[in-house]
Amino acid sequence: MFRSTFKDQLAVYFRVMWPIRLCLLLVVFSGFVSAQAIAQSSALAYPGADWERTKPESEGYSSARLEALRTWLKSQHTTAMLISVHGKVIFEYGDLQRVSIVASVRKSILAMLYGNYVFDGTIDLSKTVKELGLDDVQKFLPIEKNATLEQLLTARSGIYIPSSNENLDANAPRRGSQRPGSYFFYNNWDFNAAGTAFEKLTKKDIYDALESELAKPIGMQEFDRSRQKKISAMPASVHPEYAMYLSTRDMARLGVLMLRECSWKGKQLEPRDWCRYITRVITPFHEMNPPGLRALGRADRWGYGALWWVWDAPVWPGNEYGSPFQGAYSAMGAGGQYITVLPGLYMVIAHKVDIDQDRKAEVTNLEYDAILQMVIASACSGTCK
Repeated sequence: MFRSTFKDQLAVYFRVMWPIRLCLLLVVFSGFVSAQAIAQSSALAYPGADWERTKPESEGYSSARLEALRTWLKSQHTTAMLISVHGKVIFEYGDLQRVSIVASVRKSILAMLYGNYVFDGTIDLSKTVKELGLDDVQKFLPIEKNATLEQLLTARSGIYIPSSNENLDANAPRRGSQRPGSYFFYNNWDFNAAGTAFEKLTKKDIYDALESELAKPIGMQEFDRSRQKKISAMPASVHPEYAMYLSTRDMARLGVLMLRECSWKGKQLEPRDWCRYITRVITPFHEMNPPGLRALGRADRWGYGALWWVWDAPVWPGNEYGSPFQGAYSAMGAGGQYITVLPGLYMVIAHKVDIDQDRKAEVTNLEYDAILQMVIASACSGTCK
């Protein structure tokens, strides 16, 4: 799929996908309907030197209910949290300027950086790991050599070389047991090798690209190139972790950029179709691995796109939404790092736990699910007062 016609194929895909319109549900819960109606009538803003703040009621949300959320956050390890609707802040908590590691959120940011280089032909996602020279401490098995760069971005390479992440490595399938492309496994080897591939093909350091292509154009307030540093994965792997250190409000800026399909104040920073591609469901919920990611009874239904977690409920044709999570996607990192985008509500939520300060601090996925539900439930029922 990802050869010289990549750009044209994606454009065609998004024009003709879902050609037969589904019958829309006539009844959805009232809070979502009221919030969506107000959201559609409000103009989108972009953060300038600082964020524009507005009363929650002006965007269809209840200040009283959001204060209840604030009380809940005080019982958690949350360092900071920001909620924006249409690019305007309706809620903020904690120290939004504190910079700390964002853990696996780094992967979603790398996905954004890939876009321009895929579209201009610098990066060919059909290249194999062998062709890219991604050999590691443990040599590739014959079946592994055919894994492609696209499969690294989607965690479907079938390569289970240790990555120095003990928890993920311990749960990995046996090497050679899965054909490339056939099986999803959330695997840091794929993600770290994708970082190496980016630098080899673009001849740019990831952090230099982040600074020039994203941080400066969208006006990140705390981004500091000198703070960004890789973490070695040796002796397990030659491919390091490209750790990133950002503030909560800068994480939220990235979320606003994604909400606008990578457009910022009239300038397309990354190709629109690329930003749509990485946030569509490639691996549905029921195919997620390790199995804990698809356990029945979970409060969420996150599948996976290309380095982004994607809610397993695509938007209906015509950009119609029947629930707040339809079309949602999120960057997620260990300890409680999140950038969640709810397109149906024009909402971005950035959440941080400073695990540099306390390695044991954590807001679990279940706790963050509760936070998301409280945010959505803060929508006014009827007219806001």
